[in-house]
Amino acid sequence: MLILGAKGFAKEVLEVVHQLNQLENLVFYDDVNNEVPETLFGQFPILRTIQEASNYFKTVDNRFTIGIGNPILRKQLYDKFITIGGDFTSVISPSATIGSYDVQIGIGSNVLSGAVFSNNSIIGKGCIIYYNSIITHDCSIGDFVEISPSVTLLGRCKIGSYSQIGANATILPDITIGKNVIIGAGSVVTKDFPDNCLVVGVPAKFIKELVPLTF
Repeated sequence: MLILGAKGFAKEVLEVVHQLNQLENLVFYDDVNNEVPETLFGQFPILRTIQEASNYFKTVDNRFTIGIGNPILRKQLYDKFITIGGDFTSVISPSATIGSYDVQIGIGSNVLSGAVFSNNSIIGKGCIIYYNSIITHDCSIGDFVEISPSVTLLGRCKIGSYSQIGANATILPDITIGKNVIIGAGSVVTKDFPDNCLVVGVPAKFIKELVPLTF
């Protein structure tokens, strides 16, 4: 497998891959940070060019996942690496608790230790579900959403694609959050919010409008 990125969140993804005992032929990719070494932790090669990644897909393993947190960058990298033959693959910790009935987790999602999914919850592709987050019954999360540590999503809430929910935030039941919304850490969301906004506080309030996405 190839993990896109070789810093920060990529190291979190590495731990899940380790838990899954899937380290054989594991490589990373970073064409941005010149200071990263040739190997991560002295063990895992770091590819530097798109041609190297393409050759890896063709000759070793075409699976890839994304070790970068920003939802917009994740979408852009997904588009780029699919075009060279990559197979977008989920990495789900065996320490996550996943309900037995109608839980759907989209391709390319990263689920870390301690995450809890209740029955009838739907997660889009390319999402991040961080440590100890709780997604209760009948919740729906769009594509490329970042759920930070210890977030709680209560029954039937909906989160739009490309949104970021800050650590320890709580979304109350039946709330709808639009696309490209940032919810500040520790916020308690008690009402719906539209696309493209920053929301912070207890109870959460609109702070400012964000630039709409162009894809």
